[in-house]
Amino acid sequence: MQIPENKYEVVIIGGGPIGIACALEAEKKGISYVILEKGCLVNSLYHYPTNMTFFSTSEKLELDNIPFISNNPKPGKREALEYYRRIATSNDINIHLFEKVNSVETLPDQSHIVKTTKAEYSAENVVVATGFYDIPNYLGIPGEDLPKVSHYYGDPHYYATQKTVVVGASNSAVDAALEIYRKGGDVTMVVRNAEIGERVKYWVRPDIVNRINEGSIKAYFDSNLKEIKQNEIIINTAEGEKNIENDFVLLLTGYRPNFGFLQDMGIELTNDGRKIPKYDEETMETNVPGIFLAGVICGGVETHKWFIENSRVHAKMIMNYLSTRKKSVINN
Repeated sequence: MQIPENKYEVVIIGGGPIGIACALEAEKKGISYVILEKGCLVNSLYHYPTNMTFFSTSEKLELDNIPFISNNPKPGKREALEYYRRIATSNDINIHLFEKVNSVETLPDQSHIVKTTKAEYSAENVVVATGFYDIPNYLGIPGEDLPKVSHYYGDPHYYATQKTVVVGASNSAVDAALEIYRKGGDVTMVVRNAEIGERVKYWVRPDIVNRINEGSIKAYFDSNLKEIKQNEIIINTAEGEKNIENDFVLLLTGYRPNFGFLQDMGIELTNDGRKIPKYDEETMETNVPGIFLAGVICGGVETHKWFIENSRVHAKMIMNYLSTRKKSVINN
């Protein structure tokens, strides 16, 4: 096999905050690296809802002790985009945007060949920091592929005056329901549980509960969406089926990592339904030598367990380990 000319000690897959954190740590340790990102800089964050506010305060989103100054204690999407963009540009981060990684092959000597839509790279190590926002949790119901259905929410103005059903009761679903209601949309929520989830942002949960109680936002609890039609939806409720007139459907039922991509690399997943990848909790190295995980992807389907503020440390753990291992090889 011909080894690619593009050689790095580390190839980082994913140009989000954690991927950038890994790059900053690599630079400190004198480790050659490149970030490969299939979309724009911090691509997942870019596709978050327009008016999204983070659960975390700004200091908990900081990388490498670089101050994150925001207008409010909890920053919004635009402030975060500005912050991470300035970090990337000011530090001249080596990142290739709009370059999707198609495969990672491990060679007999435990080095790796990373193939993308644009090039091939040789890497001693690979860090997977791809997040989880790319693959929605599909319901698998009739009509889910209709043009009026989306698994992502952007701006509330689009749904003004429209009969919009929001499926789910997570932070994203609650934010969407409230924003669309306040822009003049006719909002109905379909929630499979008996109430709005306890993980919803503590300053938002009372708002959605009050809007539901007063009837401003309609809600069906202990219910599931059965079918989506052009001008209506069918819901299974505790009282039986209900047909509701409808213009748009937002299926905000969560997202999941690309498990197939991990398995194609040889990374083992738990078979208990959680699909948690196998990795060393001290070094973040997976069962495949030289392949590491960083960020939310470590949690499998439990995407609520890892986020920016508690996974920033993964970058230091990985690069400290690689630096120590590199010094050991040189000394021997």
